[in-house]
Parts: sequence; C-alpha cells; structure tokens
Amino acid sequence: MMTINRNRCRGLLPALLIIVSLWGARNASAAAPLAIKKTPLPQATYNQPYLFRLQAEGGIRPLRWRLEQGHLPGGLHLEQDGVLQGTPNQPGEFQFTIAVTDSSKPPFERTQAFTLIVRAPLFAQWSQYPKVSGRRIEGSIKVSNNTEKNLDLTFIVLAVNQIGRATAIGYQHFTLKTGTLEMEIPFGDELSRGSYQVNVDVVGEASETNAIYRTRLVTGKNLEMTQGP
Repeated sequence: MMTINRNRCRGLLPALLIIVSLWGARNASAAAPLAIKKTPLPQATYNQPYLFRLQAEGGIRPLRWRLEQGHLPGGLHLEQDGVLQGTPNQPGEFQFTIAVTDSSKPPFERTQAFTLIVRAPLFAQWSQYPKVSGRRIEGSIKVSNNTEKNLDLTFIVLAVNQIGRATAIGYQHFTLKTGTLEMEIPFGDELSRGSYQVNVDVVGEASETNAIYRTRLVTGKNLEMTQGP
C-alpha cells in the first residue's frame, strides 16, 4: 500500500504553482501583440439593415469591444463581440473611435478611429465638375435611389451670375427606379459673359408613401465666362 507523505506534498505545492505561473506568463508573452485590423467600414444605406464584424489580431481571447469616442449613426449599436449592427436612421458621415480589450492579466487595450458613411435616401454627387467650355458651362452629376420605392425625379440646374440672374442649363423629369446607383445626368448650355455659380437641385417623390427627398449641389467657386455677347 502506497503511503503519501503529506509534508512532502505541501513542499511541492509552491513549486507547482510557480511552474503553472511561469507557463501562463510564457504563453501570454508568446501571444502576438493586440492590434485592430484597419479595414474600412463598408458604407451603410439609410433605413436598410447593416451588419459588420470588427476584427483584431493577437492578444488573449476573448476580446471585448466598446465605443470609446464619438457617436454611431442613430439606429446602429456595437456589441461586445465586435459586431456593428442595426438599421441606420441618419444619413451622413460619422467619425468615431472604437476600443478593444483582451483577457491578459493585466489586459491590453487598443483603439482605432473609423469613419462610416450612411448614404442618403436620394444621393447626388458630381460626376464631371462644372467647367467653362467655350461659350458653355457644362458638367454632370451621378444620382442614386437608396430607397425601397421608385421615385418621381425632378432635376434642375441653374447658373446664377454675379447680379443674381438665374439661367436654367439643365432639366429632366423621369422615374428613378429603386436600387438605381450612380446614374449619370449631364447638363450644359450657352451663357453670356459673366461670373457664375452652378446650383443643382434634385427632388424625388415616392407617390406610394407621399415621401419627398431632396438633395442639392453647389459649386465652391465662381466660373468665369469670358466669351459670348
């Protein structure tokens, strides 16, 4: 029959604890440094479900994520496991900082700044910025319908001179189908001499819901027309 020496076991216990501690420390030190992957956030769409999982490298799992600074778009929230999800109800560009903490003792923490763009229901952007070409001012825009309905679209472009006189140099009225992205609409016309600012107004109406969406583009500098009557 084996006899266990209790005093000997008590003497071995501290040594075992030291070995376990050193093993844990060695494994912790062997883990790669914690770092957040610098992946650009995919664009979100107004009033459409959004889901994206943030990723980190290294560190001791599990990881815990949180919003450190700034504000998320209304309708979105960040889970502790790094999932950014929800249905955004605010269009625009949002900047914020996210932190991740690992399970090291003591824990390591890293932060990373992100930018999330939530596309507006009706979105317009310059495709060809307005320019003077001989006696004409011409350019084009790209328009997107991010809603779930077809839109009755009205597009009008005004060139406003230095005394406030407005001349229409573009107009269209048509149905912009749901899901249409970056449809190009050109504009341009001849003008008399002067200094002009170009204003683009786009209005979309969803007849089924009576919702009206508007967007506007304005040139940041005046265009000088030196030819003409």
